Amino acid sequence: MKQIFPNNIDYSTVDPLWPSKTGPYAFTRSATIARGQSCLRNLHSRKEKVIAVVSHSGFLRCAISLCKYANADYRIFDFAETSKEGGDLELVEWKETEENGGGLGESEKGRAKVEESDFPAEEQVEEVKEQLGGKTNDEAAKEIPEKK
Repeated sequence: MKQIFPNNIDYSTVDPLWPSKTGPYAFTRSATIARGQSCLRNLHSRKEKVIAVVSHSGFLRCAISLCKYANADYRIFDFAETSKEGGDLELVEWKETEENGGGLGESEKGRAKVEESDFPAEEQVEEVKEQLGGKTNDEAAKEIPEKK
């Protein structure tokens, strides 16, 4: 992206490891949820009271809010009162978007579940990665056979 937008974005805070799909960016359940908590901690520590977050709906559903998002829909959240330093942070959706199925009313209502099928089994990813000569988790995950 830096080659396409060299002067418009401050890249100084981008982790040099990204987008390797390894370590914290691996396509595994534990890495994704940990990355979600890191994101929530960063947002929680900011001084701003209103923050717009734009992301992939799968990441938002699995790691941030446990809500489904229709294309271009939005939801409004506050941090749960039980969110405290050092513990997992949780969001509470505003009644207006929760009851409407998102701000546009296009999203499924209610909480979503993180399903086992959302991620390859971590043992499978490592096994396939090893067999494929050390490819990244994302490359290895593509090679995992479908569950029957």
